[in-house]
Amino acid sequence: MKWALPILIASQLLFSTGDLMARAFMPRHGFTAAAFLSAWFWIYFLIRTVAMLGQLYVFSVVQLGKTSALFGACSIVLSNVLGFLVLGEVLTLPAYLGMVLALLAFLVMALA
Repeated sequence: MKWALPILIASQLLFSTGDLMARAFMPRHGFTAAAFLSAWFWIYFLIRTVAMLGQLYVFSVVQLGKTSALFGACSIVLSNVLGFLVLGEVLTLPAYLGMVLALLAFLVMALA
Protein backbone atom coordinates (compact mmCIF):
# COMPACT_ATOMS: atom_id res chain seq x y z
CA MET A 1 0.00 0.00 0.00
CA LYS A 2 2.85 2.42 0.74
CA TRP A 3 4.01 2.06 -2.87
CA ALA A 4 0.62 2.88 -4.36
CA LEU A 5 1.06 6.64 -4.68
CA PRO A 6 4.59 6.58 -6.20
CA ILE A 7 3.54 3.80 -8.60
CA LEU A 8 0.40 5.75 -9.53
CA ILE A 9 2.46 8.86 -10.33
CA ALA A 10 5.08 6.82 -12.24
CA SER A 11 2.32 5.09 -14.22
CA GLN A 12 0.77 8.41 -15.14
CA LEU A 13 4.19 9.77 -16.16
CA LEU A 14 4.64 6.76 -18.43
CA PHE A 15 1.15 7.19 -19.90
CA SER A 16 1.89 10.89 -20.48
CA THR A 17 5.22 10.01 -22.12
CA GLY A 18 3.35 7.71 -24.46
CA ASP A 19 0.80 10.45 -25.16
CA LEU A 20 3.60 12.87 -26.06
CA MET A 21 5.14 10.27 -28.37
CA ALA A 22 1.81 9.64 -30.08
CA ARG A 23 1.22 13.37 -30.49
CA ALA A 24 4.64 13.76 -32.08
CA PHE A 25 4.64 10.73 -34.38
CA MET A 26 1.03 10.13 -35.43
CA PRO A 27 0.67 13.38 -37.39
CA ARG A 28 3.88 12.53 -39.28
CA HIS A 29 2.91 8.96 -40.11
CA GLY A 30 -0.88 9.18 -40.13
CA PHE A 31 -3.27 6.52 -38.94
CA THR A 32 -1.87 3.87 -41.26
CA ALA A 33 -0.63 0.30 -40.94
CA ALA A 34 2.94 1.51 -41.49
CA ALA A 35 2.72 3.72 -38.40
CA PHE A 36 1.83 0.69 -36.27
CA LEU A 37 4.75 -1.32 -37.62
CA SER A 38 7.37 1.36 -36.96
CA ALA A 39 9.89 1.36 -34.10
CA TRP A 40 8.36 4.35 -32.31
CA PHE A 41 5.04 2.52 -32.01
CA TRP A 42 6.62 -0.55 -30.38
CA ILE A 43 8.45 1.68 -27.89
CA TYR A 44 5.16 3.49 -27.27
CA PHE A 45 3.41 0.13 -26.80
CA LEU A 46 6.05 -1.08 -24.32
CA ILE A 47 5.83 2.15 -22.30
CA ARG A 48 2.04 1.93 -22.16
CA THR A 49 2.20 -1.74 -21.14
CA VAL A 50 4.51 -1.00 -18.20
CA ALA A 51 2.23 1.90 -17.22
CA MET A 52 -0.79 -0.42 -17.37
CA LEU A 53 0.91 -2.91 -15.05
CA GLY A 54 1.51 -0.12 -12.54
CA GLN A 55 -2.10 0.94 -12.87
CA LEU A 56 -3.29 -2.61 -12.24
CA TYR A 57 -1.14 -2.79 -9.10
CA VAL A 58 -2.72 0.42 -7.80
CA PHE A 59 -6.20 -0.93 -8.59
CA SER A 60 -5.37 -4.02 -6.54
CA VAL A 61 -4.42 -2.14 -3.35
CA VAL A 62 -6.55 1.04 -3.36
CA GLN A 63 -10.34 1.39 -3.45
CA LEU A 64 -11.74 1.92 -6.94
CA GLY A 65 -13.35 5.31 -6.29
CA LYS A 66 -10.20 6.73 -4.76
CA THR A 67 -8.00 5.19 -7.45
CA SER A 68 -10.07 6.61 -10.29
CA ALA A 69 -10.06 10.08 -8.76
CA LEU A 70 -6.30 9.94 -8.21
CA PHE A 71 -5.58 8.76 -11.75
CA GLY A 72 -7.85 11.45 -13.21
CA ALA A 73 -6.43 14.33 -11.21
CA CYS A 74 -2.85 13.15 -11.70
CA SER A 75 -3.41 12.85 -15.45
CA ILE A 76 -4.81 16.37 -15.72
CA VAL A 77 -1.93 17.90 -13.80
CA LEU A 78 0.84 15.95 -15.55
CA SER A 79 -0.63 16.52 -19.01
CA ASN A 80 -0.80 20.25 -18.47
CA VAL A 81 2.66 20.50 -16.94
CA LEU A 82 4.23 18.43 -19.73
CA GLY A 83 2.22 20.32 -22.35
CA PHE A 84 3.67 23.56 -21.02
CA LEU A 85 7.25 22.34 -20.47
CA VAL A 86 7.68 20.07 -23.48
CA LEU A 87 5.25 21.38 -26.09
CA GLY A 88 5.19 25.04 -25.10
CA GLU A 89 1.40 25.02 -24.82
CA VAL A 90 -0.01 27.96 -22.92
CA LEU A 91 -3.59 27.67 -21.70
CA THR A 92 -6.08 30.27 -20.54
CA LEU A 93 -6.29 31.44 -16.94
CA PRO A 94 -9.54 29.49 -16.34
CA ALA A 95 -7.82 26.33 -17.63
CA TYR A 96 -4.94 26.81 -15.20
CA LEU A 97 -7.40 27.44 -12.38
CA GLY A 98 -9.06 24.15 -13.27
CA MET A 99 -5.67 22.46 -13.12
CA VAL A 100 -5.08 23.90 -9.65
CA LEU A 101 -8.45 22.54 -8.56
CA ALA A 102 -7.49 19.14 -9.98
CA LEU A 103 -4.23 19.30 -8.04
CA LEU A 104 -6.11 20.12 -4.86
CA ALA A 105 -8.48 17.21 -5.53
CA PHE A 106 -5.47 14.93 -6.02
CA LEU A 107 -3.96 16.05 -2.72
CA VAL A 108 -7.22 15.61 -0.83
CA MET A 109 -7.72 12.11 -2.24
CA ALA A 110 -4.08 11.11 -1.71
CA LEU A 111 -4.04 12.27 1.91
CA ALA A 112 -7.52 11.01 2.86
